[in-house]
Amino acid sequence: MNVLAIETATPVCALGLSLESGVTLSWVLDEDRRHTEVLAPGIERVLREFSLRARDLDRIVVDRGPGLFTGLRVGLATALALGAASGVEVVGVTSLEVLADGARRAGARGEVLVALDGRRGEVFYQSFALDESTSSALNEPAVARPEEVVEHCRRGGAPQWLTGDGVVRYRDVFARLEGVEIDPQTIPSLDAALELGARRTPTPVTPLYLRDADAVARFTTREGA
Repeated sequence: MNVLAIETATPVCALGLSLESGVTLSWVLDEDRRHTEVLAPGIERVLREFSLRARDLDRIVVDRGPGLFTGLRVGLATALALGAASGVEVVGVTSLEVLADGARRAGARGEVLVALDGRRGEVFYQSFALDESTSSALNEPAVARPEEVVEHCRRGGAPQWLTGDGVVRYRDVFARLEGVEIDPQTIPSLDAALELGARRTPTPVTPLYLRDADAVARFTTREGA
């Protein structure tokens, strides 16, 4: 199966490609949120490098969030347009489940809390149970301040692992959870996205926002004032 994975829900714009031959590769196209400028040319370049056309793909996997509003929309729009034009099915994965499975691949076992930097002093977070072969969600994705997430963990029992760029950014806050190991992963694993997407049953792909875009939030704040 030839599978293309698109990651734009985080500040990094990246691609993954899994080929029928068993070869799996990934590329970071940009690390400065220039997703609109680099994504389409990057896809064209990667496919051309392996003498593939879009219709030679069996599946397109896209990170549907949560994450940065604009980048998330760019990735979804590109994946859905490419799928519609080529007749290739598109499946969605979440940034949180991909980070969790990336931690599993790196050796984490037990409960992992994934925290993605959501800006505005908040993180998107979710807990997963990891074993040798799978990562299973323990709750629904949510958004909160890091201090609130730590307090929630203290009340319900701390996880064994933490991962995600939200953990890195608010490391001093998450360090209050004693005895927890940190997987320093910040970019969702393209290998994990490819594997999760390849075995997922296709369903309509919709964005997972968890909150309004920054522009809407600023407008609402001004109106309230």
